[in-house]
Amino acid sequence: MRLLVTGGAGFIGANYVQQVLAAHPDDSIVTLDLLTYAGNLANLESVLDDPRHRFVRGDIADRAAVAAAIGDGVDAIVNFAAESHVDRSIADAGAFLATNVLGTQVLLDAARAHGVGRFLQVSTDEVYGSLGPSGAFSEETPLAPNSPYAASKAAADLLVRAAHHTHGLPAFVTRCSNNYGPYQFPEKLIPLFVTNALADQPLPLYGDGRQVRDWIHVEDHCRGIDLVLREGRVGEVYNLGGGNERENIEIAGCILETLGKPRSLIRHVTDRLGHDRRYAIDARKIERELGWKPRRDFARGLRDTIEWYRAHRAWWEAVRSGAYLDYYEGMYGQRLRGAAGAEEDRT
Repeated sequence: MRLLVTGGAGFIGANYVQQVLAAHPDDSIVTLDLLTYAGNLANLESVLDDPRHRFVRGDIADRAAVAAAIGDGVDAIVNFAAESHVDRSIADAGAFLATNVLGTQVLLDAARAHGVGRFLQVSTDEVYGSLGPSGAFSEETPLAPNSPYAASKAAADLLVRAAHHTHGLPAFVTRCSNNYGPYQFPEKLIPLFVTNALADQPLPLYGDGRQVRDWIHVEDHCRGIDLVLREGRVGEVYNLGGGNERENIEIAGCILETLGKPRSLIRHVTDRLGHDRRYAIDARKIERELGWKPRRDFARGLRDTIEWYRAHRAWWEAVRSGAYLDYYEGMYGQRLRGAAGAEEDRT
């Protein structure tokens, strides 16, 4: 199979590219990535010289760049390309609309124009909104996004649905729970807390830290995506979850314990605007239809991830520089100073 993988230099995309080339020796991949702040060619270092892989720098919202990446033709497009951080979308939603919505439509148009046989949209459980203390998101749960990021992903999902129903494009949507694993950009919770702890810096924990997320290892997620691409029912949505519900404060504690760091590094900071309280995924559909189940035990997977960041300090120190430091100060600086002041008032 010839694949165009968009956003393939990002966290999940890079893991997918490496996994597919290892598992399918007859496949070839063109990776299209704009290399914005979260895209990093170092994530693809192990496959850059593979003759079955070609990297193209470009924007999915650029029709000419997409056409050039497709070249003589591809059998499938897997779209990972997205602006994906909720906090950034709250600060400025413009880039999320440009990439996640308009970019997805450009890819759909290109897929139709070039006769692409399969189109898989990689989405998120955040399009479903927030859960109460019980229950889980199924594929039939109504879309109710609560952040600009989630709204942009929901819009993209609906464009994919429309392309299938209106034009007959063979398309799929996968929606996953929170991912963790190697190469994740350190603005996300687990790599943020791990790298801050390794640097003996505070761990900024939103609100009371009791928000619940369902965690899936990126390898399990990528294996599920590939299974849907090759064996899924056209036009369907498939949820992928790890079955590992954890409170954010529990994750912070596990990271600190594993690294032998004091819990005093946890700093409760002002909560995110509109912060969803709980996510959980019902993955019984993909388990029943395709036989997929997560394989990675969460406790072991988290330890392995922590060790990856410990062993790849040069990687995360390189990405935690320049523009990232400006972002970090803007997002957490005042919150952390406010938390420190409150702590001093109590002592």
